[in-house]
Amino acid sequence: MRAVLQRVTEASVKVDGKITGAINEGLLILVGIEDSDTDEDVDWLTRKIAGCRIFNDENGVMNRSVMETGGGLLAVSQFTLMASTRKGNRPSYIRASKGPFAEPMYEKFCQTLEKESGIKVEKGIFGADMKVSLLNDGPVTIIIDTKYRE
Repeated sequence: MRAVLQRVTEASVKVDGKITGAINEGLLILVGIEDSDTDEDVDWLTRKIAGCRIFNDENGVMNRSVMETGGGLLAVSQFTLMASTRKGNRPSYIRASKGPFAEPMYEKFCQTLEKESGIKVEKGIFGADMKVSLLNDGPVTIIIDTKYRE
């Protein structure tokens, strides 16, 4: 499981011109899932995200988590995060899970993150053509991959 966290001052996702999820200050989380992902990966990743100290404290130091700031969470499924660019110029998405496995894992990720953080998780719509808007704050962008645990 791979996640890209972006610290934002605002973010939203639209499907067919309608907003399905939106936050002000907080984290936009792009989530990629592969078939080898497990419930343990979900648990580890959601703990990491909820506790990730990338928000400024009173001294301007990144020392606070989204839970401490009262920020929002917006999770968007994104199979292209699992792209392999090893050969040629056309990315391969063979590692990305298909819907029957990925959608329940995405929903479990969102539910577990909500429980872990105590923050309602806004969402996109799995498998839809989504338009994501964001204002990256910093910019701060962090990539977390459960296979490497870093």
